Amino acid sequence: MSLAIGDTLPNLTLKTNGAQGPKDIDTDALFAGKKVVLFAVPGAFTPGCSNTHMPGFVIKADEILAKGVDAIVCTSVNDAFVMDAWQKDQNAQAITMLADGSADFAEAIGLSKDLTAAGLGVRSQRYALIANDGVVEYLGVDEKGVDKSSAETILAQL
Repeated sequence: MSLAIGDTLPNLTLKTNGAQGPKDIDTDALFAGKKVVLFAVPGAFTPGCSNTHMPGFVIKADEILAKGVDAIVCTSVNDAFVMDAWQKDQNAQAITMLADGSADFAEAIGLSKDLTAAGLGVRSQRYALIANDGVVEYLGVDEKGVDKSSAETILAQL
């Protein structure tokens, strides 16, 4: 079953790359009492993610945060080191990068995608959501392209 508006996000542990290496981040702590925009990509450094999806959020970060958003978070089925390198490559310091290395979060919310035939294994679908205190207020899942999960769409929903 896929995540829906009104659902509460599950509590799972994701990873970020801290000064001492990978560090655990619990989603309950990440979302509790905050308005958070979370967007997910199938893979860091992939063409659509690097050329279209992430740049929109980098460019629009200040506008999104000015709408009362406490954090902008990007997640992908990559490890914390890759997410850290991608953050630096994309100049995405305003975005919290979280690794869902084993696709646990993507699977828990019903938004994983099996790309094994393409040699990529299980990945996340491309989506964006707005959560208030962990409750989903908006969810846009893209089948093709980046229209439902773009920074522009998120701004229109805030």
